[in-house]
Amino acid sequence: MIVAFIIGCEIGFWLFVVAGLVFRYILGLKRIGAVLLAATPVVDLVLIIATVIDLHNGATASSIHGLAAVYIGVSIAYGKRMIRWADQRFAYRFAGAPAPEPRPKYGSAHASRERKSWLLHLLAWIIGSLILLGMIGFVGDDSRTESLWNTISYWSIILGIDFIWSFSYTLFPKKS
Repeated sequence: MIVAFIIGCEIGFWLFVVAGLVFRYILGLKRIGAVLLAATPVVDLVLIIATVIDLHNGATASSIHGLAAVYIGVSIAYGKRMIRWADQRFAYRFAGAPAPEPRPKYGSAHASRERKSWLLHLLAWIIGSLILLGMIGFVGDDSRTESLWNTISYWSIILGIDFIWSFSYTLFPKKS
């Protein structure tokens, strides 16, 4: 049940984004478009409520519950960037805006972008981990929340690997 809900929330997030862009650029209804784009965090709120209700009803936390927290952390940390990315491409395609600037691929500009991306990953990890800790505290039963602790552990390892990868470009800039 919760797996389908997470998938539905991801789809819902992108439906809000696309609908907002369609209203903004194709239909010319900028206010409605802005409201739809601003409503994307509501999807995250619905997901966390559903996850907490599932745990409250006695479910043993699984990696899927952990995934919900990861999704919310990533969505909050990267959401503005993802919407801006889609907005620029939509405006270029449908509203005659200039083509979006390509991401830097080499040198210090690339290294800077990688460091900023890692900082967003760190923010996502902090948000997601706080949500996971909140779920662990809410359930209050270590035997039912082991999977949530594992999610924090595995994500911490991934964050560490991403740090090494992202900051390696500072020491060894990518060359054209």
